[in-house]
Amino acid sequence: MSAAVPHPRPRPDAKRPGRSARRSVGVALFLTVAGAALVLLAGGRAWLTGSAANARNATVEHVTGQDVSGVPGALALVGLAALVAVFAVRGAARTVVAALLTLCGAGTAVMCLRGRGDTATLEEKASRSTGLASTAVEHVTHSSWPWVSLAGGVLILLAGLLALRYGRHWPAMSGRYERDGTPRPRRARKPADPERPEELWKAFDRGEDPTGETSPR
Repeated sequence: MSAAVPHPRPRPDAKRPGRSARRSVGVALFLTVAGAALVLLAGGRAWLTGSAANARNATVEHVTGQDVSGVPGALALVGLAALVAVFAVRGAARTVVAALLTLCGAGTAVMCLRGRGDTATLEEKASRSTGLASTAVEHVTHSSWPWVSLAGGVLILLAGLLALRYGRHWPAMSGRYERDGTPRPRRARKPADPERPEELWKAFDRGEDPTGETSPR
C-alpha cells in the first residue's frame, strides 16, 4: 500500500502582502495629509517670544515658524505633490518619487529641530522695531509649535517609508482615457433612407450615392 503523497498547504500569510498594500495606501494618504496640515498650521503660530529693551520702553516681539524658516512648509507641500505623483508613475520612477516623499519628511523634521531655538530672527525683528542696529532680546520663551511641526514631518517621513515598502503594489492612474496615437477605425455610415429626403440631401452633400450604386467609369 503506497503512502499518500502530502500536498503542500498554502501559507496562511500568502495573501497578506496584498492586503497590507491596500491598507498602506489609505494609511500613507492619511499620514501625508495630516503631516502637511500640522506643518502648515504650526508654521503660522509663534515659535519664539522675547522682550527687547530700548531707550523709551520695553517691546515684546514674537516670530512665527514661517519667520524662522519657510522650508518646512515648502517641503510639506512638495510631499503632498510627491504622494499624488506616486500614483501617476510606475516602475523605478515610483521608487524615486517615494524616496522624494521620504526626504521631504526627513527634511521637515530636521529644519524644525534647527529652527525651534533660533533667536537670530527674533533679534532681527526686534532691531527693526527699535530702529537700532542690534538689539538684545531678553526673556525668550519657546512655544510647543515647533514640536507640532516636527510631528508633522515625522508623519510625512512614515508615509514615505510606506511608499518605499509597498508602493510597487499600489494601483496606478487608469490609462483608459489615454490615446496612444493609433488612428481609430471609422464607423461605416448607414445608407440613406429613401423615404427621408433630408438624409438623401445630406448624402449628396457628402459626395455619396444614397442609392448605394456605384457610378460606371
